[in-house]
Amino acid sequence: MTTTGFGTQLRHLLDLLDGDVARISADLGLADFRPRFSPVVRTLTERGPLPIRDLAEALGVTHSAASQTVTEMRKLDLAELRPGADARERIVHLTAKTRELLPVLDAEWVATEAALTELDAELPYSLVELVAAATRALERRPFHDRVGAQLRTAGADRPAGS
Repeated sequence: MTTTGFGTQLRHLLDLLDGDVARISADLGLADFRPRFSPVVRTLTERGPLPIRDLAEALGVTHSAASQTVTEMRKLDLAELRPGADARERIVHLTAKTRELLPVLDAEWVATEAALTELDAELPYSLVELVAAATRALERRPFHDRVGAQLRTAGADRPAGS
């Protein structure tokens, strides 16, 4: 067992990847463009305007996560919300500003995917495939259930003194 927790290592890996992608965006004159915006832009470019619920589903994230990202994008004039057919439904649209940035964003996306393929080739296992497999396994049986089962096996599933 390492002294650095697995979660800490995963967050550090994500920080390394996202941090460098953010630096590339800044190098391209897109200092405010965050890596988490790219999947939203790509999805809306491919599918057209979507309700936040459908966008979240397409991205494989929670409604809350998609909503938070869209809120950040709205503050930067990268996305806008318009009413849907149902008065409660809000449809996410890309702004003209974002559409003008698409050639640069597309080039960055292609370069990022190529760099990820290069990184994957250097690793003993495919990071992309490993993350996908781990996600599927945790969707089948959440980590909460796995940790809970281990605590029950150890008899440590109750507070001390109960």
